[in-house]
Amino acid sequence: MDSKKNTWNKALLYIKSRIEETAFQTWFDSVKISSIDNQKITLLVPNRFHYEWLESKYRHLINDAVMHGFGKSYVINYSVLLTEKTPENIPKFKESKKNLLPKGYHRPSNLNDRYTFENFIEGKSNQFARAAAISVTDKPGQTLFNPLLIYSSPGLGKTHLIQASGNRMIRKNNNLRILYITGERFMLDFIASIQKNKSSDFIKFYRNVDMLLLDDVQFLAGKEQTQEQFFHLFNDLYQKEKQIILTTDRHPTKLIGLQDRLVSRFQSGLIADIQAPDLETRIAIIMNEAKHTGLSLSYEITEFIATSITKDVRILKSILIRLQALSALKNIDITLKLCRDVITENFGDIAIQQINLTQILGYISKKQNIPKRLIIGNSRKKEIVLARQIVMFLARDLTSLSLKNIGLELGKRDHSTVIHSYNLLLEKLKTDKVFSRFMNTCREELSKFSTIQ
Repeated sequence: MDSKKNTWNKALLYIKSRIEETAFQTWFDSVKISSIDNQKITLLVPNRFHYEWLESKYRHLINDAVMHGFGKSYVINYSVLLTEKTPENIPKFKESKKNLLPKGYHRPSNLNDRYTFENFIEGKSNQFARAAAISVTDKPGQTLFNPLLIYSSPGLGKTHLIQASGNRMIRKNNNLRILYITGERFMLDFIASIQKNKSSDFIKFYRNVDMLLLDDVQFLAGKEQTQEQFFHLFNDLYQKEKQIILTTDRHPTKLIGLQDRLVSRFQSGLIADIQAPDLETRIAIIMNEAKHTGLSLSYEITEFIATSITKDVRILKSILIRLQALSALKNIDITLKLCRDVITENFGDIAIQQINLTQILGYISKKQNIPKRLIIGNSRKKEIVLARQIVMFLARDLTSLSLKNIGLELGKRDHSTVIHSYNLLLEKLKTDKVFSRFMNTCREELSKFSTIQ
C-alpha cells in the first residue's frame, strides 16, 4: 500500500504542475488515498461539497494524473472523511440562560445592506467562494463548512461576500444575532475591555451571537493575547454550532505570526479563494456599478477601463466615482481621453501601456519567422494560427485597443474570435511551461517598445 501511496503522490505532482498553486492547496492538499485494488482507487475527501467540486471541475485532470502516476486507468471513487463535529480539546463553556447583553454594549450587526449576493458579479474567479458563502446560510453552523474561510488579495470581494451572507441570514430571520467585525476592531475592543476592567462584558458580547463574520483575520497575526481570546471565542461558538465566516489576504498556512492551533481551526472547515477577475467579469462589474450609480458609459470606454485595471475591483469602482464626479461638477462628457487621464493621474503611467498592435505584429512576425500577411490572413496552418493567437493575446494585454478593433486590424475578425483565442492561450499558459517562458520573454522584450504619452 505504501508504494501505491507514493505513486499517488506522483499523480499529485502531475496535477500540481497543471493548475494554480492556490487551487492545488484548496482542492488537493487534503485529498488522501484511502484504498486501491486492481480496478478502482478510493480517495478520501473532507466533505461532500469537496467531492462534488472535484468531480465536476477536475475529473478529467484526476483521470489523466492517475494514468500518468500508475500507468493505467482506474475507476475513481470518493469517500467522505467522517470527523467529530467538535474539534479535540474544545473547552466546555456554559451558555447563559439569560440572553442579555452587558450594560453599555449594543447589538449592531455592522452590516452594509448594499452587500448582497444579487449585486455580486459572479465569474470563474469567484464562483466557488460565492457558492460556499450562500451555502452556509442554508444551515448555518450545522454543516462541515464551519468555519468558512475566504481568502484573496485585497479588493476582490471578500468583504462583499461575507456581508452578503449576513444580510441573507437577516432577511431569513431578523431575530438572529449577526455580527460583522474586522480583525482590528476585535483587537481594539479586547484592549478596551482590559483597560476598563470589563473583560467579562467583552466575552459575553462576542459569545452572544448566532453568526460571527470576522474580516481580515491576518490583523491578529503577532498579537498573542488577542489570538488567545479569539481562540476561546472560536471554540465556544463552534461548540454551540454558531456559524463562523472569516476572511484573510492569503491561505491560512501562509499567515506568519498566527498560532498553529488557530490555523488548524481555520483548516477544519471549508477554505475558498478568490482570484483576480477575468476581462469579461471586470466588464460586467463596471457595467453593474455604472447602472447602479446612473453613469452612462460606452462599451469602448468600459472595455478600456477593464483592460487597464486588472487586479483590484475597488480601483475599478474608484475610477467610476472619479469619472462621475468630473462629469457632474465640470459638466463634461466622459470620453476615452478623460478615462485615460483619470487612470494615469491616479495610478501612474504604468497602468496604461502605449505599445501598439503594429509593433506587436511586427515583433511576433520576426520572432516566429512568419510573414505578417500570413498572420493577418486566413491560413489554418497550426504555427500560423498560434502566431495569430499570440498577437491577439498580447494586444489585449498590452494595448488599450478594444476587442473589436483588435479583430478588425487582424484580418477583420470579430471580437468573439479574439476572446476565444485569448482564453485558449490562458489555458495553454497553465499547462505548458515552455510556452509560458516564451510569453514572458515576449512581454519583457515588447516592454522596451513602450512609450508613455
